[in-house]
Amino acid sequence: MIKRSMLMLALALVIGLLSACSDNAGTGKVPTITGLTEHMEKATDLSGMKQQDADKLRKLYGIEADDIEDFVLYTATSNVKADELAIIKVKHASETASVMEQIKQRIQAQTVKFKDYRPKEYYLIEKHVLRSKGPFVLFTVSANADRIEEAFDAAWK
Repeated sequence: MIKRSMLMLALALVIGLLSACSDNAGTGKVPTITGLTEHMEKATDLSGMKQQDADKLRKLYGIEADDIEDFVLYTATSNVKADELAIIKVKHASETASVMEQIKQRIQAQTVKFKDYRPKEYYLIEKHVLRSKGPFVLFTVSANADRIEEAFDAAWK
């Protein structure tokens, strides 16, 4: 009986230590697209951008909505502005590199479009943020890209 109690105590201690070392210690969950979007809206004003649908996702990045788990996409309301915000949740971690590569193609196209035409917008494209964390890919072109990236990180805490 004492051995069994000691074994149970040791097992509980090991489980406790392992959960304390987990990547999302304290939260126990990965944020949702809605939660990430709320963090972005608190960090910066998105009113100058328009939320887009799956057709725009396909047109801009060549990504089919059925191939990913979820997404949110905002683009500038005018084609003379480069502002974009995309948060894409992949179904499988192995898809992250492919999604990022498709976004890089968009960055290249925007670079060509704005380089000589709109230097201020070109600067924003050059200072874009493209990164992944967990099942999410974050892409933003914005004067507030640093605040958007900070909000993305804060959503995990």
